[in-house]
This record gives sequence, structure tokens and C-alpha cells, in this order.
Amino acid sequence: MPEITAAAVSPATTTPAAAPMATAPTATAPAAAPRRGRRVALTAARVVLALFFGFSAVAKIAAHESAVESFDRMGWSSGAMYAIGGLEMAGAVALLIPLLAGVAAMAFGGLLAGASIVQLTLLDPPNAVMPALLIAVVVLIARDRRERTAELFAPLRGRTGARRDGQ
Repeated sequence: MPEITAAAVSPATTTPAAAPMATAPTATAPAAAPRRGRRVALTAARVVLALFFGFSAVAKIAAHESAVESFDRMGWSSGAMYAIGGLEMAGAVALLIPLLAGVAAMAFGGLLAGASIVQLTLLDPPNAVMPALLIAVVVLIARDRRERTAELFAPLRGRTGARRDGQ
């Protein structure tokens, strides 16, 4: 078997192999920029939504007159107002925790769907647009955080699978 020495390899044969390595970082740099921009925009959206839901929760938990009036118009009890306020506050905090942000976004999707339906049927139909638009934002956040959400539920799936195998 012949040995290949450094003299047997010409610079012309090593240059093409080295060239893709030199251009690879610059080829991926433009692709990384939109991803980074999207991540920054979705992080900003998480913070803004956390503030929005946090203020909404405080109004319900503190029984602000506007919240009390809305729940009276719907015919719902003050207990429902406090419960929804508590859920909104928990979700607002969870949106700010990266591991929980995807789950919080999914939960807010359900809450916003309910809010949109309530606006359409019990309150002011034109105001149903806002919760419907926010659903799109929380869906984007949930999609962006799906890997972290999968990490969160991985231990549960592992235990469930082990229990099934043992039964």
C-alpha cells in the first residue's frame, strides 16, 4: 500500500477542501440574523404580554370597579373574577420564565379564545378582535418555545412509558 506524503498532495487539491470551511461561517451568518431577530421580537412580545396580563390580573384581584362591572354584566360571580385574575397573574409570571413560557402561551391561547367568545356573546362584539389577535401572538410564542416545553414534559413521558411497560 503506497504511503501518501505531504509532497504528494498538491496545494491545488487542498485549496477546494479548505475553501468551503472558510465560507461556511459567512454562509450561515445571514441565516442566523433573522433567527436572532425573531427571538428578540418574541422575547419582547413575552414581556409585553406579561405586563398586559399582569395589569389585567391586578385589576381583577383588587376588584377594581371596571372588572367588577364587567363580571356583573356577564352575570359571573366575584369568585370567577378572582380565579381568572389569579390564572392571569400565574400565566404572566410564567411567560417570563423561559422553561414555562411555552406552557403559559398555550394556556393563554385557551383563555384568549374564551375571552373572545365572551366578548362576542355577552359583552361587546367589536372588542372580540383584540383577544383573537393576541391568540396569534401566543401561538407564535408557544411555537418558538416548543423545545423547552418538550424538555419540561420529558420526565412525565418517561415515567408514563415505564409504567406502561411494567403493567
